[in-house]
Amino acid sequence: MPSPLFPSLEEIAHRLRTAGCVFAEDEAELLLSAAPGLDELAAMVEGRIAGRPLEHVVGWADFAGLRVWVDSGVFVPRRRSEFLVRQAAALAGPDTVVVDLCCGSGALGAALSHGGERIELHAADIDPLAVRCARRNVTAVGGRTYTGDLYEPLPTTLRGRIGVLLANVPYVPTDEIELLPAEARVHEARVALDGGADGLDVLRRVTAAAPGWLAPGGSLLFETSERQAPTAVRIAATSGLEPQLARSHELAATVVIGTRKE
Repeated sequence: MPSPLFPSLEEIAHRLRTAGCVFAEDEAELLLSAAPGLDELAAMVEGRIAGRPLEHVVGWADFAGLRVWVDSGVFVPRRRSEFLVRQAAALAGPDTVVVDLCCGSGALGAALSHGGERIELHAADIDPLAVRCARRNVTAVGGRTYTGDLYEPLPTTLRGRIGVLLANVPYVPTDEIELLPAEARVHEARVALDGGADGLDVLRRVTAAAPGWLAPGGSLLFETSERQAPTAVRIAATSGLEPQLARSHELAATVVIGTRKE
């Protein structure tokens, strides 16, 4: 319960609702529980009213049952990506080498490591800010992080050994970035969103090199939109992978799984 000096849950919820927050009561309760003091609470409420993502305001996101640290400016893991983690978990056995490419906060790899078999986890991103954030999440589960463009920073010893390659690549077409909600458009790094003219430029680069990094029978898993899925499947097949499509209507998620032939 807040002290008499603290604004009430109802007062905070009213301010958030007026600012357009759909789940104002839930957010108000979270802010009250997260703030260590009155000044911090005031700053959090003002930040949320100004449009900052709730996860950036409190500093973490609830993802796949795991509290994932999310710094300001870093891509916020979406709930739909929990479906990608579930697909990966079905493929990861003991000591599987897992790489979380375009890792952002490292949420996917950390959740996979936390929720199932003991794995060997590596995570990489081109954005140093994201890698700094990911390091907190990935090292907590025994993984390692790298800064650089796609595969470039990974140890060459991983070539031909990766059993599960998670690549939550940016897939928003450049011309559609301005249509995104302000929470993403303004407060998340553009490099985590912009997938080029058709949204699939980064994916093409990832799939082209994937067979050289995957172990025989290893799989590349990536998220895409339902509209882009047929083209994404063809891209995976053209790269020499055996693609299959998985969908979750509950989470509105579409995942392509491309497997290296034995």
